[in-house]
Amino acid sequence: MVFIDVHCHLDYFKEKEREKIVKESVEKIGIIVTNGTNSETNRKALEISSRFKGVECALGVYPIDALSMTDKEIDDEIRFIENNKDKIIAIGEVGLDKNTEEGVKNIKKQEKNFIKFIRLAKKLKIPVIVHSRKAEKECVEILEKEKADRVVMHCFSGNMKLVKRIEENKWFLSIPANIKISTHFQEIVKSVSIDNLLCETDSPFLHPDKKFPNIPLNVMESYKKIAEIKKISLKDAEKKIENNFHKLFNAKKQ
Repeated sequence: MVFIDVHCHLDYFKEKEREKIVKESVEKIGIIVTNGTNSETNRKALEISSRFKGVECALGVYPIDALSMTDKEIDDEIRFIENNKDKIIAIGEVGLDKNTEEGVKNIKKQEKNFIKFIRLAKKLKIPVIVHSRKAEKECVEILEKEKADRVVMHCFSGNMKLVKRIEENKWFLSIPANIKISTHFQEIVKSVSIDNLLCETDSPFLHPDKKFPNIPLNVMESYKKIAEIKKISLKDAEKKIENNFHKLFNAKKQ
């Protein structure tokens, strides 16, 4: 069986720790997608994915990080990502964040940056992995306006009306390992088809037992809870979500 963590941040781990975590995780689960969040971590994500079989790469700029960059710097990073298009399988982590005063005050700049990354994902014909904290409605509306069709809503915390809208748009919701304790993510899994689900850890964050750090291996908790809620076997959940992954992503390394 192949279990897949579609969203984590391997660059957060120290070198020796990372090597152990990645080797153990890939051996036991299968595929990990590490996501960049700025110029430095994008380059680190590329380096990590080039070194480890089973590790794929998504590049992007986190919405709050993007606020400290000029338009030229954003455009330069987009060019860098495009120049490395053959080494990546998605654009991420990008989106909107209204969790801070800075984020709220600069939402228009965030929206402008987000649109650039959506258009890049469409141009490259790869998915966009979306951060939408406290800006869930705005993210959905922009994605719809831009006619984005390959979308992963990462750790989506919006209401069930928006969840249903995501399902109707045939986008995907990636369910984090803390579904083990989160009634919100449990409710999402109950309310949408398994055809719209993927699994993630957001490592080193969102540990299923409220510890730190989280690791990609804990993505198993997402699969187990999805299988339990959908009343199917773990094997059936794994196979369905693996099919979802391959349907959406242009995976390079199997």
